[in-house]
Amino acid sequence: MPARILDGKRVAEQVTAEVRDAVARRVARGMTAPGLAVVQVGEHAASSIYVRNKRRTTETVGMRSFALDLPATVGERDLLDEIDRLGADPSVNGILVQLPLPPHIAREAVIERIDPAKDVDGFHPYNVGRLALGMPALRPCTPYGCMRLLAETGEALKGKHAVVIGRSTIVGRPMALELLLAHCTVTIAHSATRDLADVVRSGDIVVAAVGKPRFVQGDWIREGAIVIDVGINRNDEGKLVGDVDFDAARERASYITPVPGGVGPMTIATLLANTLHAAELQQREALKAL
Repeated sequence: MPARILDGKRVAEQVTAEVRDAVARRVARGMTAPGLAVVQVGEHAASSIYVRNKRRTTETVGMRSFALDLPATVGERDLLDEIDRLGADPSVNGILVQLPLPPHIAREAVIERIDPAKDVDGFHPYNVGRLALGMPALRPCTPYGCMRLLAETGEALKGKHAVVIGRSTIVGRPMALELLLAHCTVTIAHSATRDLADVVRSGDIVVAAVGKPRFVQGDWIREGAIVIDVGINRNDEGKLVGDVDFDAARERASYITPVPGGVGPMTIATLLANTLHAAELQQREALKAL
């Protein structure tokens, strides 16, 4: 029987509705709506689409959206100063700097400059460190969204062997930490992994985050495995495809995410949930200081 589809678009709509309702309740109690600042440097085509979607969705859930568009020529120091300004602004609860950045700006310096309490992307070493210690605060959006999709299967994750293909700091590494937090046995596979196909075949859960179209072959998937495809690539015909050969893998998996419509929508929905969570955490800290 072909795998059941994990519909990320539907689940993202549920998460977005939950956030919208929570924001409305917050405003009804006389509190301000959470504010999300999205910073874009330059006019990278794909980034512009992502930024536009993030800003629009922020407003649809009743949050305040702060836009900061800087030219590609902006200096690193000037960008860091803007991040400091947003960090000091109490009306801004979340700060997101859209990647990639121009080559003259160090990504690590920018990520580390964001106040960890407003780091709604979850990339700051403080937040990644808390996740590694099993004490999560603000969690990286894409891996956290993947965990929500895994929860949709209704299967107990405890004890399952999860294979994460890819070791990026954006997806692969934090994804492994999320799965460890769920009591999975985790293997991270990467470009230097020997006998990659056999490693993948051992997975009850396979998370593909390679960035190569249809890299994971169908016969790499064990019968009944859950497949989460994080990849978003364009093939030679210009069609969006994932890192997994979807049609072949679906014949073996129990659940699988499509591309598009799988993990992608979850990233923005989780960003909104993180922004709401950040506002709540900041409010809690402010009350402690009274």
